[in-house]
Amino acid sequence: MIPREVLQKIRRIQIRTSHLADNLLAGQYHSAFKGRGVEFEEVRPYRIGDDVRAIDWNVTARTGEPFIKLFREERQLTVTLLVDLSASQGLGTHWQSKRELVAELGASLAFSAIRNNDKVALTLFTDEIEKAIPPRSGSRHVLRVIRELLYCQPIGHGTNVSKALEHLNHTSKRRSIAFLVSDFQDADYEQALKVARRKHDVIPIVVSDRSEFELPNVGLLELVDSETGEMVMVDTSNRYLRKLYAERAQAMAEKRDQVFKRLGMDPIHVHTGEEFADPLRKFFHQRELRR
Repeated sequence: MIPREVLQKIRRIQIRTSHLADNLLAGQYHSAFKGRGVEFEEVRPYRIGDDVRAIDWNVTARTGEPFIKLFREERQLTVTLLVDLSASQGLGTHWQSKRELVAELGASLAFSAIRNNDKVALTLFTDEIEKAIPPRSGSRHVLRVIRELLYCQPIGHGTNVSKALEHLNHTSKRRSIAFLVSDFQDADYEQALKVARRKHDVIPIVVSDRSEFELPNVGLLELVDSETGEMVMVDTSNRYLRKLYAERAQAMAEKRDQVFKRLGMDPIHVHTGEEFADPLRKFFHQRELRR
């Protein structure tokens, strides 16, 4: 039985993200992603302003009047959410944790997909595959996606991005749009990304909290690595230590982004305590321009 407070949270996320998909992301999602192809629908008489490249010369020659071909996009796509549920997703120094942010983000993408008659699949992973939900459409399915994003209790604690991508390759026979949502606190996943993007449209979404880049000056502080359980006592009043912490975090972020750059991938960056709609809109707009 799901606790009442979780059901209330699911309902709040449903209302907020459904509104976001309908009003803020409407049209942009559809324009950003191509269907599987186009198929011939009919011919009609040529009108001034029509693309002359669409003229059907056979019909035109037979009738003596110019006709153009009309095509219909085969729209239905599969959107796969590959979501990191490792222990580090519980971090949140603002009004929400990374996991709560991911739940809202995933729900918005799922609602945008079903509004366009696409199907949505969900894979939750840590250092193992925690749960996999096959692609379906409809609002009830999105509610299940939200529930799992919020309520699934993972067994693992670490992060294995490669395993999630390998699972995608093995289970998705057709090309899909795969949103890879993680804080990418992992290593050696470049080859797996390279293989996955040959078959799928893989879009990294990097989730972070500002505290991961800046250590507060609060004196002695016991830090715990949520994924390994390692504990260490640090003196945060030490300016050199804070500088070292920030430099190390920045170096890790740059190394991650270099992987994306080498593979020609455009990551979306979202942060706890900040609206994620703007980064999504910007990404959809850039994709539309490239089309």
